[in-house]
Amino acid sequence: MIQPEPDVQLNGWVKTKPLYRNNVISTIIQILTKTLVIAEMEVRKLRHDPTDLVVRAVQPSLWLLIFGQVFTKIRAIPTGDLPYLDFMAAGILAQSVLFVAIFTGGMTLIWERDLGVVHKFLASPTPRVAMVLGKSLACGVRCLSQIFIIYVLALLLGVKLNLYPLAVIQVLLIVLLGAACFCAFSLIIGCLVKTRERMTGIGQLLTMPLFFASNAIYPISMMPNWLKFLSHINPLTYQVDALRGTMLANGSSIYGFGWDCIILLLTLVGLTLICGRLYPRVAM
Repeated sequence: MIQPEPDVQLNGWVKTKPLYRNNVISTIIQILTKTLVIAEMEVRKLRHDPTDLVVRAVQPSLWLLIFGQVFTKIRAIPTGDLPYLDFMAAGILAQSVLFVAIFTGGMTLIWERDLGVVHKFLASPTPRVAMVLGKSLACGVRCLSQIFIIYVLALLLGVKLNLYPLAVIQVLLIVLLGAACFCAFSLIIGCLVKTRERMTGIGQLLTMPLFFASNAIYPISMMPNWLKFLSHINPLTYQVDALRGTMLANGSSIYGFGWDCIILLLTLVGLTLICGRLYPRVAM
């Protein structure tokens, strides 16, 4: 039997309407807080295997030392007034971030699923978006070590770097955004595949097309029209463009640092929402 509501409110009872604005702010704060918790937990894993950071730097170092040195001497790729080794340094840093993000995000997710860790997180009230953002942010922090390695190697090779504090901060921001984008992309693949072997194969299949369909090692003006179209929808292109404009002392950006950041940020938001919807599939 439903009791009628009294005409007069009892003492101490106040009828209040929930404030939509407070609910939105509270939700955002909750997502940010749990994102930082997930990121801190992921970063702590580096203490168990810090040598992984050094191993990840071998491939970009070889690109600079061998590919860069050879193509600088033969002058086969026109880069204007910018020496080819300078032109390539920003692209190799972006390539290093791409490889680390692709092979860290999805692979770690599948490993945690096999250990039963993912099931425990899915049973918690943690928002799925926070799980994705936390792992993506942690991947960005992991990639910061690549900046130090590439900078040291580039200075030894005579690359003219922009070492002003503001430029360095901008490089840190771009690396974080780029790593988060490609880590979220890798997590989407990890939600769809079932084995680590398949994840490795798909990762190798995707990294090279993303790398060569960008302006990392040659300018977009050299590309055929169909490849130009692919480069314009490739997030790596905008990451390289931003790095080339901030990392180098005499570098320049085609699209502008602000536009590059917006593209990477929108890509990260879109991939995070998609991955958040697919995340429960990991436990299936």
